[in-house]
Parts: sequence; structure tokens; C-alpha cells
Amino acid sequence: MDGELKELYTAILEGQRDEAKEYVEAALREGVPAGEVLDVMVNAMGEVGELFEEGEYFVPEMLIAARAMKTGMEILKPELVDADIQPIGKIVAGTVKGDLHDIGKNLVCMMLESAGFQVVDLGTDVSPEAFIAAVLEHQPDFVAMSALLTTTMPNMETTITALNTAGLRGAVRVLIGGAPVTQGYADKIGADGYASDASRAVKLAKTLLG
Repeated sequence: MDGELKELYTAILEGQRDEAKEYVEAALREGVPAGEVLDVMVNAMGEVGELFEEGEYFVPEMLIAARAMKTGMEILKPELVDADIQPIGKIVAGTVKGDLHDIGKNLVCMMLESAGFQVVDLGTDVSPEAFIAAVLEHQPDFVAMSALLTTTMPNMETTITALNTAGLRGAVRVLIGGAPVTQGYADKIGADGYASDASRAVKLAKTLLG
């Protein structure tokens, strides 16, 4: 890995926002292909995920690394478009109806983007109808739902039922997560997968993509 790219990797790993931006700009100036720059950033975020799972990193470290990645991506995106580099998959995400919690959902979205997915973030308090409209508009590979309250969890099942009724359930895989959510609940409501944190959400989406 060349000097600039090595520095970029470290900047992402350590959550250095300004440095990440500078190293992306410098690498592009030196003629490094956009796809190569993206690979370095994705690999750095992969290590962030591993450090989190090993208990070396915690949520704050993940957040600042993801923000550094996001800053670098803002510079890189136009170059990726010009080079016609496609995302590895598309995800529509949101916190379910009645629930206004977004920190966990935001981190999951940032980590998925950092792994090369295109994410359409619908925000919080998202109704089943809004999920359906987004699936029709964006034709994603996944619908990712978050709930932080036991009282709003049933809206995950309501949304899956609505996707079934609309004839869209076969077109998307449904991922769920959030503090009160469990694998058992995912099985009960017919979701395709459950992840307990943002790092595992990325691994799950990649595994299901095959």
C-alpha cells in the first residue's frame, strides 16, 4: 500500500476526519483509481468492525471512524460515479413507526455505507406504508428495521405483513435489530436476519448477498 493510502487507512481507523479528507484528495491527485481508494477505506472499516467485536473498540470509536469514512466518501463519490463503480447492494433502512430512536440506526447506516452499500435512510417513526413506497421507488436488496422499545417492536411484524400483502416480500430480505430485539423474535415474525450491533449487521447483509 502506497504512503497516501496507508495514511488514509490509519486516518479512518483512528477517526481522523480532516486527515481522511486530505489523504483521499492527495491519492486522487496522484492518479490512484477511485475504486482502489474505496477498497482501502472499506478495509479500514472492516478492521474497525473486528476491533469492536474483539472489545478493543466501543460505539464512540466506531462512530468517529464511520464519520471519517463519510468525510472521505464525500470527496470520492463523484469519482466513483465517473468510474461507474456500483455499490455492492442497496438497503432501505428506518426506525419503525412510533419509535424516535435513531443513534443505533444511524450507526448501522454509516457502517453499511462504509462497507460499500447504498443506503436509503428513511429516518425514524417510519410507517409500513413508507417502507413499501421506498421499496417500490428504490428496489433495494434489503429492508432494515430498527426498534428500541418493546412497545414499537410489533410494528416490525406489521411492516413484514404489509410487504407480504403488497406482494413485495419476495423481492427483499428483511433485517431487524435494536436493544429489545432477539433472534427468536426475528424467527417468529419471519425476518431474514437479526443483528445485535452495527458490525454484525454489515456481516449479515454481506452473507445474505452471497
